[in-house]
Amino acid sequence: MSKTTPSRGQRTVARHGRLTSPGPVAQLLRGLAIALAVVLVSGGTVLAYAAVDLTRSFTADAVELKNQPAVPPDIGELQGGVNMLLVGTDECEPAFAQYFGDRCTGPDSDGSLNDVNLLIHISDAPRRVTVISFPRDLMVPIPACTNADGQENSARSFAQINSAFEDGGLSCVVQTVSELSGLEIPFAAKVSFGGVINITDAIGGVDVCIANGIKDPYTGIDWPAGIRTVKGFDALQFLRTRHGVGDGGDLGRISNQQQYMSRLANKLKSQEVLSNPATLYKLASTALRNVDPSTSLTNPLTLVQIASAVKDVPFSEIVFIQYPTGADPSNPNRVVPNEDDAKTLWAALAANQPLQLSGNLSDGDGVVADPNATPAPSASASPEATGTPAPTDGATPTPDPSSGTVVLPEGIAGQTAAQATCSNGNVRD
Repeated sequence: MSKTTPSRGQRTVARHGRLTSPGPVAQLLRGLAIALAVVLVSGGTVLAYAAVDLTRSFTADAVELKNQPAVPPDIGELQGGVNMLLVGTDECEPAFAQYFGDRCTGPDSDGSLNDVNLLIHISDAPRRVTVISFPRDLMVPIPACTNADGQENSARSFAQINSAFEDGGLSCVVQTVSELSGLEIPFAAKVSFGGVINITDAIGGVDVCIANGIKDPYTGIDWPAGIRTVKGFDALQFLRTRHGVGDGGDLGRISNQQQYMSRLANKLKSQEVLSNPATLYKLASTALRNVDPSTSLTNPLTLVQIASAVKDVPFSEIVFIQYPTGADPSNPNRVVPNEDDAKTLWAALAANQPLQLSGNLSDGDGVVADPNATPAPSASASPEATGTPAPTDGATPTPDPSSGTVVLPEGIAGQTAAQATCSNGNVRD
């Protein structure tokens, strides 16, 4: 795909780089999906209680999942583990078309792709949260699905994962990830444009760390090293940047976004946010207004249960993982599942075992450990008592051998919310 560098001062959303399908909008959605994922796993019960007031808008476009597993009862504490899929779609909406140039004026402007696929696994007692990102260029089997027009699309044995939404909407994406992971997924939600801007503004921005300066003409970023508060359009561009971090690929960008997720989780559990009901409600309502849920999520009590189940999960037990991949031998712009490493991950989740990351912080070299990180508060100290929780450095502590912890293969990159990382920008001193 040819690329044209934007003229000076022009700040439009760039195309997705090396991938053949267009993706400028996808990066906005990826940012929104990331923010919503962290709200869901870290925002506490405020998100759920806000849903009671926002039920009408939240349920207007609810989707029935094919062969949907039975959902937990809506009375009492949530029992067992929970799997939820959060999907961000690359699509054009009139309110945002001005930002996306050719993407929203060309012949494919009506298309929708699931460019963000986040599987959120909440374990049974003790509660832990694992957020697994599936790269948009991952080649996988896609089952037969029926689209919104009633057209049956045949199963495909080897297709790009982000085409599943076009085949059959949210339900088809859930089926695809369920078959890939072997997990039942009773809950799902789809998000579209704009929310990342509103969400970061609602909490006053997120402080991200830049280890080396970032210069990316495709997003308009030209930022020095250091701590930077990103909000609004700048937050979107930070989440989008690919050329500005690591090796310039999508895998590096995913890890850069995981830094954002980790720091957003810390911000959401800080005294600054937790002590401000107006901020919490604004954040929750902004998220809910940008979500089309599965019908299984439309009961506000279900959201209360899910949020309550995760509100006290320690940062060290919130793990952001990139689904393990290898190079596609037939196409250098695609990746294929690393099934051996994935089996270890799925088995650990099924057995409700704690995870220890042993591999890189980043596939694609998108982040490095924060050299200035301070130790995290002790496990006995609550966020309310300590103020903003401080992440630890990039090192992963050695677990107690008796804890049953599963050390993940080195091919699985990621970080916990207790680890502090910084963007590995492309500008070196």
